[in-house]
Amino acid sequence: MTIEEKSNQRHGLRIAGLGAALAVAVGLLATGVASADTFIPLPDGSKEGPNATVTRTGESALVSQSLAANGAGRVAWVSGTVTVDVRGIPEVTDVPVANGAPSSTAGINNGTNASTTHGVSRVSTGYIVGCQVDVTGLSASPSFSADSSSISPSLGLTVPLNSGEIKYVPVTAKDIPKDGVYAVQYQNAELQVQKCGGFAQARAYTVVEIVGNDYSKTVMYGAPFSIG
Repeated sequence: MTIEEKSNQRHGLRIAGLGAALAVAVGLLATGVASADTFIPLPDGSKEGPNATVTRTGESALVSQSLAANGAGRVAWVSGTVTVDVRGIPEVTDVPVANGAPSSTAGINNGTNASTTHGVSRVSTGYIVGCQVDVTGLSASPSFSADSSSISPSLGLTVPLNSGEIKYVPVTAKDIPKDGVYAVQYQNAELQVQKCGGFAQARAYTVVEIVGNDYSKTVMYGAPFSIG
């Protein structure tokens, strides 16, 4: 073999090696993109109701595949702040205790639309989750998915959903004993959907129930988003 032929052979091997390295790099990049989390910023919203103005700000969802990796699970870490400006209600000095728990917890499910009223006005917030169902225009009250008496914003919530099923998932709540401005905030609360083989969709809800001689309820929904 001549010197020129050996040089051409070495040059060819270098190109082949470079091509293989590029192929590996592109393959890794494609894998990274496929498994990347999806950040979804959601719009602010406000609604005026009897005795209350409800505002939601800073809402977002970070969606990723479930660690179960079974194709029927996915996870969304949700965040947001709900503020309620309440006026014209009588002050409650003796706040009832729900199920023996402090009134600052999420309480019991005896309100409507997954709210947690227990004898005092209250703001409750959470998410409606559906499997193979468009929750955009939803206004009914499907079944509960968790015991809201033990829910806190840092707790992971697992929602088993069959095709065509919808559930309300309470996240947090706060008593409203008198007029004033009240806020509930949750940061990276884990919302895990399991058993849903089709597309999953979610949207935030907030319920403000004013109890007493004059009852009123204000419900505000957030923008729907896909969980995959």
